[in-house]
Amino acid sequence: MLHFFSKFKFLAVVLFVLSVIIITIIYQIKKPKEFLPIFQPAKVNAELVDSTIQHVKKYHKIANFSLINQNGKTITQEDYKGKIYVADFFFTTCQTICPIMTDNMAVIQEELKNDSDIMLLSHSVTPDIDSVPQLKKYALEKGVDDAKWNLVTGDKKQIYQLARKSYLAVKTKGNGDEYDMIHTENFILVDTKKRIRGFYDGTKPEDIEQLLKDIEILKKE
Repeated sequence: MLHFFSKFKFLAVVLFVLSVIIITIIYQIKKPKEFLPIFQPAKVNAELVDSTIQHVKKYHKIANFSLINQNGKTITQEDYKGKIYVADFFFTTCQTICPIMTDNMAVIQEELKNDSDIMLLSHSVTPDIDSVPQLKKYALEKGVDDAKWNLVTGDKKQIYQLARKSYLAVKTKGNGDEYDMIHTENFILVDTKKRIRGFYDGTKPEDIEQLLKDIEILKKE
């Protein structure tokens, strides 16, 4: 009897391995594919959305922009064409949440340093203070990779409109005058089609971990 079973031992092993492979393939086929939501103004907390677009339920995208980075280069949507990117709003003289946010953005930069399809974009909310030299000094202090991460300054009204009407990132309306000030801890994940795919608290490590996971999901879409 033992001799009989030993003759078929190899066959049994082969059949077992094949069974495992088949079951794995079936599981992968049936496993639902992960997708990130596409955020529209009508589906976001109304406090974060300008009243002029709160009714919008589809087709919302980040508006075109023209701003200046830490190297004095003009940055537009063309620089982010075909890229997934993470955006935020900060100012270099901030002593509260901005240093934490910048450090966490640096974590994202390090984690994805070899992935040229992912970029970062930080907008100054005090562009009158954050000149190109000031941004460059800050970039050097924070270890910013110029090829991956743009710190931008420019027209204050344009930046504030981007924050409120494009990125849906701030609760204060802001008109961009000299006394105006907006600030937000939000990191915003934007896909290759300029659509918002996620909001994250840039001060929380657990949100940064989730953001990195969501980037991987987005890359597979």
